Amino acid sequence: MAITPATQKNNPANVSLGKTNVTGYAYWAPKGTDLPSDASTALAQTYIGLGYIGEDGITNASDSETTDVKEMGGESVMSIITSYSETYQFVLIEAMRKSAAQIRYGEKNVTGEDGALSITHTMPDDTEFVLVVELALTGDKKDRFVIPRAVRKEFGDRTLSGTEVLGYDVTLGALPSDLIGGGTSREYIGAATSSSIGK
Repeated sequence: MAITPATQKNNPANVSLGKTNVTGYAYWAPKGTDLPSDASTALAQTYIGLGYIGEDGITNASDSETTDVKEMGGESVMSIITSYSETYQFVLIEAMRKSAAQIRYGEKNVTGEDGALSITHTMPDDTEFVLVVELALTGDKKDRFVIPRAVRKEFGDRTLSGTEVLGYDVTLGALPSDLIGGGTSREYIGAATSSSIGK
């Protein structure tokens, strides 16, 4: 039977909170790495976890600009979307984790291993990479965001004190990619699996 507005009912099973997976929230891999095409398939071992993210979570923001077309009397007769951009902002609170430091300062500017790092503070690295963000949903579901062309965009201040956790406040831009039909990111919602994900 076809679903019509009159027969379609609200379903509480479609309401969910976003929680962490056991293995983490966010992963990165070099540009060109194979992209997942669903919510459940385990990520390749090339993907590296970024560790704990601060309690405010991940903010996925979008920005668009429009131009209004007016007729000679001043009335708007058409509105055209002229630009669109998308970002992902979060705070990486495992400051001694190599992959977290690399997201902030660039892969080439961080050497060593977790807990024993050498970090060169310099001009931000504009190298593109793949970003995958994942959340566990209610009902054994997963919400996966795939960003084929992520770039470092903005960085928050770091407070060096004995009362605040050390971390990296990063905003990553999502550039349009032909790999997902010209989109900036692609979201997959589906069944979760217990298989290992990334590193």
